[in-house]
Amino acid sequence: MQNLPIFMNIKDRPALVVGGGTVAARKAELLLLAGANVTVIAPRVRGEMQRMIEAGRVQWREQLFGPGAVRGFRIVIAATDNEAVNRLVFEECERHAIPVNVADQPELCSFILPSIVERGPITIAVSTGGRSPILARLLKTRLETLIPSGFGVLADLLGRYRHAVKARFAELDERKHFWERMLDGSLVNLATSGRMNEAEHFLETAIQAGTPPSHGEVWLIGAGPGDPDLLTLKALRLLQQADVVVYDKLVPEAIINLARREAERIHVGKSMSNHTLPQDEINQLLVDLARQGKRVARLKGGDPFVFGRGGEEMEAVVAAGLPCLAVPGITAAAGCAASAGIPLTHRDCAQSVRFVTGHTKKDDMGLDWRALVAEGQTLVFYMGLANVERICDSLKAHGMSAEMPAAVIERGTLPDQRVFSGTLATLPNIVRSEQPRSPSLIVVGEVVNLRERLGFIHEHARAVPALFELCAA
Repeated sequence: MQNLPIFMNIKDRPALVVGGGTVAARKAELLLLAGANVTVIAPRVRGEMQRMIEAGRVQWREQLFGPGAVRGFRIVIAATDNEAVNRLVFEECERHAIPVNVADQPELCSFILPSIVERGPITIAVSTGGRSPILARLLKTRLETLIPSGFGVLADLLGRYRHAVKARFAELDERKHFWERMLDGSLVNLATSGRMNEAEHFLETAIQAGTPPSHGEVWLIGAGPGDPDLLTLKALRLLQQADVVVYDKLVPEAIINLARREAERIHVGKSMSNHTLPQDEINQLLVDLARQGKRVARLKGGDPFVFGRGGEEMEAVVAAGLPCLAVPGITAAAGCAASAGIPLTHRDCAQSVRFVTGHTKKDDMGLDWRALVAEGQTLVFYMGLANVERICDSLKAHGMSAEMPAAVIERGTLPDQRVFSGTLATLPNIVRSEQPRSPSLIVVGEVVNLRERLGFIHEHARAVPALFELCAA
């Protein structure tokens, strides 16, 4: 280990920054965030440093740095473009045994400023020993994606109950085992989702009982329109914690494989007129698995609450007295339309958008067609491929122009995506000729014409990044 990692308390202590430029301002801001009283020594200041001085956030000594200037300071950072001044700062600090950092000159540093990931009271520092600040920032970015923003709230919650746990469990090993089990279950997801009252109740109940509740939980996870890149960070994190993954036909294998290898996988089908399991049996399956103490990831294409029957499944789980968490996903309309180059709204031609289910077998499809033909809106029909002719005819019959632009987006966001553009008059024939497969969306509205204007004339392949392959390994 080249450097000893230490978190220094500099709250209300004097800190010195030598330099008045952009880099010096960044260093001063960092010291201010840590609560230090910051003084700047520089003959001139500019930009952000000038604004910090004018706001009274730092004190400015308008002078050149000289011998003895570091006396009385607890920590010093030099960020000038004068190598002689930087070396003098280092030598002065060494003489007075004051920790010093000279920006971008690791040989003139008694401490290194790391890249920082902050989550409330949680601080994670990443350092390459001054060898590559860019690499440190890259590692920081990776960590940012792995650690939910709500972990700071979780840390505060654990801190509040620390003494209660210590009073309940006298032995250190007992306390350690208790916290390990608590942090491997529902508590983390409740707290990081902002459900603090439920999290506190869960923790208090566990402390009184001496152990966390034995039941599992269900996570209704939106898998997005298909491209693994569009999965949310929260969805990915929960997938890699799940004991069981229950998934529909529309969820691509590439996303299912992001779950940890040990997780059980259960396919429940659900395509038009072909359900591997009826909905009530799916509901009961989720309840049964959770009652066995398992963490159940219910993967649903798009968003679970947009034509995904997620509401019904959550009702069943909650009615059984089990925890249920909904994780939003990018709904197919938004993801597929963007991938096809079709803005769902546009100031010139569409001020609203409507999502419509298109797979009902009723003669009129149970839809308010008069409302659907209103001007200035975009219509997106989910699961409407088999009814494309009825949809186009019904819209025309209720007053929409036969020349209204319309498109079918097949397997949107995936590498084999295809887009077929036409009008209400021509789209049924295009579908009969091209034979697109499910999943496909139908988009109706003037916005379809924008596809060509935006340059989406040719389809392009989409590669799944190696990152997801690594996550699945």
